[in-house]
Amino acid sequence: METIKWAVNHMPKTEDANLPVMALSEVTKARTFHESFPQYSVTPLVKLEHMAQKLGVGSLYIKDESYRFGLNAFKVLGGSFAMARYIAQQTRKDVSELPYQVLTSKALKEEFGQATFFTATDGNHGRGVAWAANKLGQKAVVLMPKGSTQTRLNNILKEGADATIEECNYDECVRMAADMAAHTEHGIIVQDTAWDGYEEIPAWIMQGYGTMAMEADDQLHEDGCKSPTHVFIQAGVGSLAGAVQGYFANRYPKNPPKVVVVEAEAAACLYKGAAAGDGAIRIVDGDMPTIMAGLACGEPNTISWDILKNHVDTFVAAPDWVAAKGMRMLAAPIKGDTPVTSGESGAAPFGTLACIMCMEEYRELREHLGLDETSRVLLFSTEGDTDPARYESIVWDGKER
Repeated sequence: METIKWAVNHMPKTEDANLPVMALSEVTKARTFHESFPQYSVTPLVKLEHMAQKLGVGSLYIKDESYRFGLNAFKVLGGSFAMARYIAQQTRKDVSELPYQVLTSKALKEEFGQATFFTATDGNHGRGVAWAANKLGQKAVVLMPKGSTQTRLNNILKEGADATIEECNYDECVRMAADMAAHTEHGIIVQDTAWDGYEEIPAWIMQGYGTMAMEADDQLHEDGCKSPTHVFIQAGVGSLAGAVQGYFANRYPKNPPKVVVVEAEAAACLYKGAAAGDGAIRIVDGDMPTIMAGLACGEPNTISWDILKNHVDTFVAAPDWVAAKGMRMLAAPIKGDTPVTSGESGAAPFGTLACIMCMEEYRELREHLGLDETSRVLLFSTEGDTDPARYESIVWDGKER
């Protein structure tokens, strides 16, 4: 059986110039924007008291994003806010002037005109962009990488977007989408990975993800938890991880939680960078066979990478069986705890935590992280059963994919 790999962060620190992207004031703008949607509600923060006892930690919280806007995943938070920021920029307004009812008004449509938003996705981000474009009366074009499922494609098509599955990996789809946007009148690429010359929109997407982190933080306080001691967060290109790490570094600058970033082993570009230790970006290319479709990304977001290498404690590369274990444990937790329907990418951090706490071969990592009966652990289940057939195959039939 493949083992979990990890690299403690010893990379040289930078000036931390990108941490202000996730300033609390910026995240507050994003949350206020999301709250203006009629579909908005705070997603549940599930406290697994009995599971915490079983694993040997003090408290255990799972933010359940399967309830987000009826889309079964968190991704819409980023795409919708970035689109709003872009429209605000083009109409010379502050995003605070563009709540949902204004963005969807006939007057703004006449002022802004018609745009086409391009993106590449395994499914969740594209569905979010397509949903937001539909609500705002704009067009969306979505390119999906090789191996994407028909179910996820159909979910995007239902939102009115043009969507296709391509014969190439995620990173190549990103380049294709960027090229198509560049050659389309009023074409804009909305992607949560950043590169030199394309950093503004990815930063806005990260701020949109901050809504989820801020909600969770507030919910912890409501439960009497003053702050998490540990946060486990999954990563593909690293935008979500950078957003969550950035939020908590800004929120608790004097006593930040230890953050553990979990990637799919087949696409562990951040882990490879941390293992090398020099702070330079590492790229994984070619096919990336993994059940964690949302994490099958081989080129890091440059903004996030800067935040992560300055603040993350440990980077983990997790085999598929770890995500599958997490899915099953959350679906059937200890009696008395609330089950969580968590998809492949959503459950990877919890599966990692369970292995660290219960398997002797990860004692060294457990001790390094200081995980014990006093720990207050926060995790994010970023998706529900976005591919129901695969979810049932893994959770009900005991298969690995």
